[in-house]
Amino acid sequence: MATADDVRRIALALPGAMEKLSWGVPTFRLEAGGRIFASLDDDDRVMGVKCPKEDREELIAAEPQKFFLRAGHDDNYAWLRVRLGALENEEELRAILLDSWRQAAPRKLLEAHPDLA
Repeated sequence: MATADDVRRIALALPGAMEKLSWGVPTFRLEAGGRIFASLDDDDRVMGVKCPKEDREELIAAEPQKFFLRAGHDDNYAWLRVRLGALENEEELRAILLDSWRQAAPRKLLEAHPDLA
């Protein structure tokens, strides 16, 4: 089971990542430009990540115990919620965070880290 500490450790190990408290919750963003790629909900059991709107429905339908939208909040954003307790292992958590980081990272950062792109 993934924890908020796991999210923090993995997110902050990504190039250019930093943590900043916003809206009363930890957010993980890129130093260059400040784009958020992940956040923890106030109960530390759920994280939010970037996800193309067109992909969300399929992910939620396939694994509703793992993925969901916060109604009224995520509807209009390329964002998805993930229940940390439903993740299978740390590799899955890292893959989700890395995918979200890639979506937020500027081209120059991606080019500087081709092993992650």
